[in-house]
Amino acid sequence: MERALLDWSGARNRVRSYLQALGLEDPEVERSAGRILERVLVRESLGPAVSDAVDEVTRLLVEEHPLASRSPSESIDDTFVRWRFAAWQRAHVPAGPMPEPTVLAPTPPLTRSTMAPDRFRGRRLGGPRHEADPSSAPRPTDPEREVRRRSRRAWNRTGHLRRGILTTLVLVPAVAAGIGFLGTLPARVWLPAEIAVAVFFGLLFGWISLGFWTAVFGFFVQLRGGDGFAITHSTHSTHDPRIDDAPRDPACRTALVVPVCDESVARVFAGLRAMRESLADAGAEQTFDLFILSDSVDPEIASDELTAWAEWRRDALPGGGIYYRRRRVRAKRKSGNIADFCRRFGRQYRYMIVLDADSVMSGETLVRLVRLMESHPDVGIIQTAPRIIRARSLFARVQQFASRLYGPMFAAGLHYWQLGDCPYWGHNAILRVQPFMKHGALPRLAGKPPFGGEILSHDFVEAALLGRAGWSVWLAFDLTGSYEEAPESLLEEMKRDQRWCQGNLQHLRLLFTQGLAPMHRALFLNGIFSYVSAALWLGFLAASTAEAALWALVGPDYFAAGRSLFPTWPVWRPERVGALLGAVAILLFLPKVLATLLALKADGGASFGGGARLLRSVLAECVASALLAPVRMAFYSRFVLRNLLGHAVGWVGGADEQGETTWRRAARYHGLDVFTAAVWASGVYWLEPAAFWWLTPVAGALVLSLPLSVWTSRAALGLRARSAGWLLTSDESKPSPVIERLEAELAAGTNGGRRGFREVVVDPGCNALHSVHARGPRRFSPGVRAARAELVERALTGGPSALDAGEKRTLLTDAASLAEIHRRVWRLEDPERASRWGLVDGQPKLTSAGK
Repeated sequence: MERALLDWSGARNRVRSYLQALGLEDPEVERSAGRILERVLVRESLGPAVSDAVDEVTRLLVEEHPLASRSPSESIDDTFVRWRFAAWQRAHVPAGPMPEPTVLAPTPPLTRSTMAPDRFRGRRLGGPRHEADPSSAPRPTDPEREVRRRSRRAWNRTGHLRRGILTTLVLVPAVAAGIGFLGTLPARVWLPAEIAVAVFFGLLFGWISLGFWTAVFGFFVQLRGGDGFAITHSTHSTHDPRIDDAPRDPACRTALVVPVCDESVARVFAGLRAMRESLADAGAEQTFDLFILSDSVDPEIASDELTAWAEWRRDALPGGGIYYRRRRVRAKRKSGNIADFCRRFGRQYRYMIVLDADSVMSGETLVRLVRLMESHPDVGIIQTAPRIIRARSLFARVQQFASRLYGPMFAAGLHYWQLGDCPYWGHNAILRVQPFMKHGALPRLAGKPPFGGEILSHDFVEAALLGRAGWSVWLAFDLTGSYEEAPESLLEEMKRDQRWCQGNLQHLRLLFTQGLAPMHRALFLNGIFSYVSAALWLGFLAASTAEAALWALVGPDYFAAGRSLFPTWPVWRPERVGALLGAVAILLFLPKVLATLLALKADGGASFGGGARLLRSVLAECVASALLAPVRMAFYSRFVLRNLLGHAVGWVGGADEQGETTWRRAARYHGLDVFTAAVWASGVYWLEPAAFWWLTPVAGALVLSLPLSVWTSRAALGLRARSAGWLLTSDESKPSPVIERLEAELAAGTNGGRRGFREVVVDPGCNALHSVHARGPRRFSPGVRAARAELVERALTGGPSALDAGEKRTLLTDAASLAEIHRRVWRLEDPERASRWGLVDGQPKLTSAGK
């Protein structure tokens, strides 16, 4: 009798938990549990087992509920899946009749189109020069291209003039700096090492000169309140000059495209909800559809994405569509994901706005981008200049402050000399869909990575291809309301930059592609040099060290010119050395001074916490930049060297790994740099103490890189700095409404936590949701079906941990297996096995979906 009572209690608890997980109200739960147990008790002499009780739940609901009536060809299990899905759909409704189960369409109807790599004069991008045109007919004329060409004339001549001035301002000082460096050397006859040092110095001087003059141009653009050629300038419109007042065309539909790959589900959906609410405030939600394009391979994250999308779609108010698609084959990664969207749904939209997982844009900015595109039919892409927000660690706060203070000035400078040939940065930008589909497809480069294979830095290449077809690409440097987040630690930034380095070095193969605009070739070179310059800096230091060692070990050659009666005495010229160092200091620090002056002129520095706080924050940022620059140099040099040796990098998603750097991880990535710098500095000090002090800023920063990497990743230090008034920005003191909504969404936790595969199996509503949306009905061979059954048995025995990621993905795409494992998990009578699935004493210890 005692055993029967124990069985009855366990069965009653399990049934009550199951019905509560379905979202039924408590009185209904009690009545349903009582009826079920009475029916089983009558049939069983000693009391019901857990498996009998849970099975009876299915039979009772299928037999008694009117929505559960099934056709003769449908099994009880299939009917129960439909009923559970209906219960999940009404989980947010406090009371009322059960709705008809309506499957939420994850995507709109397909309108397939082609998107193939374009040929130009018979050559494919990156193809050999001898590749013949497959068609002997002449290329047809494009009337629209002629219109775009005439529109280009309005700014092209000014662009050539500005770029010519910039080139002169960069090349002439670079040559003079290299020659001037040779003039600082004490000897009159230069050794190969000394010539190499001078060449490195000249190249590096030209590189920092490019950034300096970009900042100076931007300073004057900002000082005079803008540029007449800016895309946001109303007189530049070819349609309605009153861009902001122009009526919206209801037929003009725009897709917000968000490629994700193993990202934080809560953060992604919080940002998307905030943008959708901002669009609703702007009255434009009807003309924008949202697409979450997932390439996630982690089954825990992938299952959370579908659950979060379905819950949002279920609860969303009428308006623009909210769609979700996860590819099973991640061809060409992000660029392939966007191309897949274009092929399937591109014909339905005039524009698409590409966002990153951490991007946020206000509704007003999204609407204005569309109006700008409508008013400029010759424009293919408009790129915004996003601000960094939500920085928590000290490292990220330094990046956020620098971006907010210096970013607008540099963006204005980039616009000044790029005009309609600016780059596309891959996110926070609007694209005209049809030209992008026609000209923006990317081929696979011949050969193996790192210089062959898939094009990683695809955004620069896509902009160049649109420019080759006559479409202009503009940077809306003065358009606000565009935001992104930054890596929280130095190592996270380096992990991202390693991929960018390989992608930029691939552009070496595309420099001489036929038809590219000279400005886009220059942008390719600029991207390449942004990483190669680190190797040049390292080469400059190595050659300088070799020169110091030669002077210490060998000494000067007094008769280097050959036979002579008189020796050649070395002449030291400290005044020339001081002049060169002063010039370098001006190039590096004057842009920071100019940006600070602009901030003080605008509002007295109030946007940064006041004038005094602004000045001390600038000082802190200068110190941090000086310490981090040599560390970045070491990493970038390794990246370049590894690529030159043929070592490619993998594609790493941006999941929740942006945490604080541990000492062990820092030692792994910085240990070699610390050891090398210590040995290097010690050797120089032993050979030539005077040269040691010149090396100290670089070697000292590398020696300190390990604790610097750890401490700057700490969120606690970042919060303390903010509380003390350091590194403040206006986006923190006066955040825009869309940022406030983002923070509110994250604080409310309405976007789902880490629930994952276990909840898909255990929770009745979540399991029904995934079963309904799994691909099916599908027929498998007996061998495949037996393998799936073996996975189910192994999961029941060992719990979720008994399956690897690939096996979980397999079950998530098999509706029959999902329903089967759900039914059998709830029938488990072994307490140990049940606890592995979160069932303890009949209660599921997890967050129920839909609640």
